[in-house]
Amino acid sequence: MSKKTSSRRSWLQTMLYGGAALAGLNAASPTVRNAPIRPKDKIKVTKIETFILKNSWVFVKISTDAGITGWGEMLKDDAKACAAGALEVGDYLIGKDPRPVVQHWQAIHRGAFYRGGPIKTAISSGIDMALWDITGKCFDVPVYQLMGGPTRDKAYVYGTPSEETGVKAMKVGPKAARQAFKYTEGQKFVEEVVERFVALKAKHPGVDIGLDFHGAVQPTTASLLIKALEPHKPWFYEEVVQALNVKVMADLAKKTHIPLATGERIFTKWGFRDILEQGAAMILQPDVCYAGGITELKIIAGMAEAYYAPIAPHNPNGPCSLAASLQIAASVPNFMVQERGDREYDLLAEPLPPVKDGYRPIPTGPGLGITIDENKLMDRVGEPRPYLPRYDADDGSVVDW
Repeated sequence: MSKKTSSRRSWLQTMLYGGAALAGLNAASPTVRNAPIRPKDKIKVTKIETFILKNSWVFVKISTDAGITGWGEMLKDDAKACAAGALEVGDYLIGKDPRPVVQHWQAIHRGAFYRGGPIKTAISSGIDMALWDITGKCFDVPVYQLMGGPTRDKAYVYGTPSEETGVKAMKVGPKAARQAFKYTEGQKFVEEVVERFVALKAKHPGVDIGLDFHGAVQPTTASLLIKALEPHKPWFYEEVVQALNVKVMADLAKKTHIPLATGERIFTKWGFRDILEQGAAMILQPDVCYAGGITELKIIAGMAEAYYAPIAPHNPNGPCSLAASLQIAASVPNFMVQERGDREYDLLAEPLPPVKDGYRPIPTGPGLGITIDENKLMDRVGEPRPYLPRYDADDGSVVDW
């Protein structure tokens, strides 16, 4: 071997192992030393379990023959259907290596003749979340490291304004003495909504306040409210109408300079494509529990970046939902804010890093960065609370909620 060849090989080895050391991936690194298995070790899924809690949260647990488990969450409104559907995925997933997560997402989604919708996508979401949790644990790194992160160390959150946590952002509905559900609310109702919003802003000076129409306001009323509230500078308008007719939302977006947000009832990249292409919203709010999981939210965020649109993940659910959303926050450049990011959960063996100055630190533990306390979780298992229709007290007609 020539000295030149030997020198080049030494240089390459130095660069390879030196670079790996910087990345925390060489043989001497704690990342590998502490990992439950080595990268080339075999591992396979052995069991899928689901748990429905009395508050209607739905969890999925995936076990492996290496003793590594992963946890995810799914849509809560149709808890039993989601739980049953996740178990059916076992026919495909059990016996397979859990680490090709994107391949599994494709197989579960495209292996079905009927695709999309809340329940099917929620099933994919929960499974996807749990598989990423396992994969991160296999390499002893948080999920965001597997996705090229971190893009940030902490996530801005909104929830309940507090001096203790420093949270300075919140969201409310456009309410008067009741919710706005009439097809065309009168001027008295509109003025009362405005008065209450002005009073709320006075009570919370320096706090950004978003207005969540929750898709329960008809376009005729929404058009009145967005203009009447506009001078009082809401942070954003959320779900001004149902997302089933994107053009209607796009038409309303053109009537105000306040940014519109939507996404909690939109599924997969295909659903969000229409929102972006039609200019129906400037802020996207996909939910990791039923928009397609971590895999799909990363793609949705990438699509949104091309339109200079930020994402503000929807989150009314449990600890897996928040932890997975925070992994996304650390994986994408266009993260804006995390809904209910200040919420604490007693289902965890150890609490999340506390919110400080309005920001939640990104969990740095392996996988999702959390550990479910299974004893506490089992104490909450039971019949889920029902989601029942609501009616107009004046004429008995069904209204949105």
